Amino acid sequence: MLGLNGTPFQPDTLQLTGIPGMQTGQAWVALVFCILYLISIAGNLSILALVVREPALHQPMYYFLSMLSLNDLGVSFSTLPTVLATFCFNYRHVGFDACLVQMFFIHTFSFMESGILLAMSFDRFVAICDPLHYATVLTNSCILAMGLGILAKSFTTLLPFPFLVKRLPFCKGNVLHHSYCLHPDLMKVACGDVRVNNIYGLFVVIFTYGIDSTFILLSYALILRAVLAIASQEQRLKALNTCISHICAVMAFYVPIIAVSMIHRFWKSAPPVAHVMMSNVYLFVPPMLNPIIYSVKTKEIRRGILKACYKSRAEEGYRPERTPLLISAFGDMGAKNNESLDFLSVFLTGIPGLEPHHGWLSIPFFTMYIVAIVGNSLIMAAVKADPALHEPMYLFLSMLAVTEVGVSVSTLPTVMGILWFDARQVDFDGCLSQMFFIHTFSCMESGVLLAMSYDRFVAIYNPLRYTAILTLPRIICMGLGITLKSVTLMAPLPILLKQLPYCHTNILSHSYCLHSDLIQLPCADTKLNSILGLAIVLATFGLDSLFIVVSYILILYTVLGIASGEGRWKALNTCVSHICAVLVYYVPMIGVSVMHRAAKHASPLVHTLMSSIYLFVPPVLNPIIYSVKTKSIRQGIATLFSCKRELL
Repeated sequence: MLGLNGTPFQPDTLQLTGIPGMQTGQAWVALVFCILYLISIAGNLSILALVVREPALHQPMYYFLSMLSLNDLGVSFSTLPTVLATFCFNYRHVGFDACLVQMFFIHTFSFMESGILLAMSFDRFVAICDPLHYATVLTNSCILAMGLGILAKSFTTLLPFPFLVKRLPFCKGNVLHHSYCLHPDLMKVACGDVRVNNIYGLFVVIFTYGIDSTFILLSYALILRAVLAIASQEQRLKALNTCISHICAVMAFYVPIIAVSMIHRFWKSAPPVAHVMMSNVYLFVPPMLNPIIYSVKTKEIRRGILKACYKSRAEEGYRPERTPLLISAFGDMGAKNNESLDFLSVFLTGIPGLEPHHGWLSIPFFTMYIVAIVGNSLIMAAVKADPALHEPMYLFLSMLAVTEVGVSVSTLPTVMGILWFDARQVDFDGCLSQMFFIHTFSCMESGVLLAMSYDRFVAIYNPLRYTAILTLPRIICMGLGITLKSVTLMAPLPILLKQLPYCHTNILSHSYCLHSDLIQLPCADTKLNSILGLAIVLATFGLDSLFIVVSYILILYTVLGIASGEGRWKALNTCVSHICAVLVYYVPMIGVSVMHRAAKHASPLVHTLMSSIYLFVPPVLNPIIYSVKTKSIRQGIATLFSCKRELL
């Protein structure tokens, strides 16, 4: 950028850039970044709070983990203002001095993370190579000195950067290549001699990443030598297992750095989006992955979270780790004495045979919950915000989204409680409440799908009277009718179960409460419950599916009466999303029923997976189906995200 007299000068503001080629999908990118920030900030804050509150975690390993979490928060907060401004509000300008400050903090926290990972490798080296002196070598004062040393080293080595950039003139424009300020970006728009900046930048990289990574490799070479000297193979694996979390954290940090360097030097002709995406991975992935890695892999962290969540129960004598003994004693008591008793609580089951891997399995389950809740919430918000979507088809879609969120929220507490914290105990009354809501929302979903099939029938069979038949009051009445029908049918189930005596084991077969599970526990006659359950199934899923099939037979009959082939395809195309939603809902349900009756001797894992597919897949797939297939929904969501941008 040139001044009025043609001389270079420093701009007042710099212009940031989003992701090249993805301007039209910026709203979706903003959603992804918001989720990443939420996971990073919530995860690292949880680890910090846990280590502070839990005396059992006041050990060197967890002190270093706290430093890593604090540093990851610094990285997240350093990039957050400009990234969210760029993608959420399309506000791309940042003051020159503010850009220098952001650059300083981003690079400082990045270099600090390298130093902390080195300190953590030293911690693992001492713990394995000299365990007897572990507590005397890594004292609190030593750990504090190491932390302050890492901070001082990073701060002093990065402090010259803003001053070296500040002295440069700028005449190549003021547009940066990222949504945040980095030293290499600022060098590209400067027109003065940047040799000093490049030389000093190379020195800092070698002095931090180069030396730190070398010593980390050396530490693990010594650790490996010490482990190989252990005679027992079981002890070798146990020693190496204590290093897995740290190795994963090192890989999550250094692999993106190496990839960024390789692309920058050997693939300069790559599309700009490749460079931007790799830089984003380098800055956003480690802060998000580190709390997940340590929560999944470190048993002490999970125990600490569990203890914090169940502190009140622990004070009353409840201990999560004693749960299997409690189950055994409770079950044996009923079996031996054959006396009826009222359960105060029941015990849920995780995924049979995969209990040691619950930590890793929590990642896909939690991802499905995020997709289901966020996706369906977006559809509801888009329909509400966009007047163009105030049509019967989309109002019914909003009802479907409400039921999907209800199903997800109903199962979430117990499923994630088991996978994250091994919290298998649930109050009996709480179990009955969960059962009621799960079955009620499932029944409502079936009714909404029937209403949507009626909507498609009217739209194709009698399009001229479509809006006259499906008026807003009538749609509201249909929604209230579906809700009332579902609540009325399901309300007797918990009441009848509450009246029964219980003398068998109190262990359920799933990680959530279902009527089919609970009806196996009483020691009295459950014929009435079984008859009522069968009547509900026939009155809801049976009749709904029958009328859906009849609706599509009439739709097909009408479509075949259309003379134009193009008109036929156009009419059928309006039904594709609904047909997919019906299949996604009813196919798993039929699969569960068939497995329950025709494959009773199948592995418990198979039954659990089929039930999970029935409850988890429809809430995840339905918002994706309607967003991908329905252009109006995509436009509505884009409008929802761009409304604030238009105000600016």
